[in-house]
Amino acid sequence: METAQSQEQKAPGAFAAFARFVLCGGGVGIASSFAVAGLAAWIPWVLANALITVVSTLLATELHARFTFGAGGRATWRQHAQSAGSAAAAYAATCVAMLVLQQLVAAPGAVLEQVVYLSASALAGVARFVVLRLVVFARNRSQAAASVRPVHAAVAGAPVPADPAVLCYAA
Repeated sequence: METAQSQEQKAPGAFAAFARFVLCGGGVGIASSFAVAGLAAWIPWVLANALITVVSTLLATELHARFTFGAGGRATWRQHAQSAGSAAAAYAATCVAMLVLQQLVAAPGAVLEQVVYLSASALAGVARFVVLRLVVFARNRSQAAASVRPVHAAVAGAPVPADPAVLCYAA
């Protein structure tokens, strides 16, 4: 009980969580933008963006679990999978932004590419914060599930078997 309360007290408010999200996610995002630009010199940009997105998503999810949302430890596989879904949407947004840029500007410079990429990443980041806070690292869902008690019903006065094997066999 004390552990749950101490973890609950560590959970930051929305403003503090957003500030931490910007610090962690923004730092990883800025480093990623330079990594994408460097890697794109050797492989196609879309592939470079995909590879860097995977690595940066794993890193950022761990940082968000441990620091941003105060989950109290490492991210679970479920959290990584849900975070990956929001990262896939962010990947699509950055790809679309870069494709639109290349349609509008014949030979965009590195600075313009960085501005467009970081702008698209920032917009996607705000959306990711909302998803991560309200879905992926939401505390209420796990606490609500733990506090729900099973309802036992009796049919025509027959006792309800408590053994799960009996329940599965009866189904």
